[in-house]
Amino acid sequence: MNKKYYLFDFDGTLVDSMPTFVSAMLRILDENNITYDDNIIKTITPLGLSGTANYYINTLHLDMDKEALMRLMGEYMIDAYFNTIPAKPNVISTLKELKRQGASLNVLTASPHITMDACLKRLGLFELFDNVWSCDDFSTTKANPEIYKKAAQKMNTTVDKVLFLDDNLNADMTAKSAGMKVCGVYDDSSKDYIDDIKAATDFYIYDFKELLDLKF
Repeated sequence: MNKKYYLFDFDGTLVDSMPTFVSAMLRILDENNITYDDNIIKTITPLGLSGTANYYINTLHLDMDKEALMRLMGEYMIDAYFNTIPAKPNVISTLKELKRQGASLNVLTASPHITMDACLKRLGLFELFDNVWSCDDFSTTKANPEIYKKAAQKMNTTVDKVLFLDDNLNADMTAKSAGMKVCGVYDDSSKDYIDDIKAATDFYIYDFKELLDLKF
């Protein structure tokens, strides 16, 4: 049997953190009286904190020092990641079963290690993964197809052998353009884009336990 390689997004895919992320990111814009369109969350989710800070400053014209802005983002989110954000339904049991079957489990997320690692360790998931990567580790974002190719190389496989899972349309489309097989994941934050995600991906799951039945 060929070994299966999985590359998971973190926020909105493994953990139910998108309400925390959305609240923090929009709070900053609202506090600074910055106007934004309805697609703002879809736009910034793949960018990471650094990319989002750049977007806020350069595109939305938020008048704030980048380092100060990133610190503020972290302050608004960190308590929830350390203490309260839960895994999404059936994530823990599914990952343990995939690990038991010999799959390679990996994470690639826009979130920084300070929040992601603490959350995964609290949930007892961190040790299940062969690699836990933040976009910061690649000095680019999930909006760049090269990050997926580099991740596959680090996993010692080819990009077409990897199944990438994400709730974000932009990330799914970019991973697909890089040559990965892609599975969209349901999250309340992206429910308005379900049809678009389904059209752009090879698979779509509403519940993590469905992953055990996917053939790729």
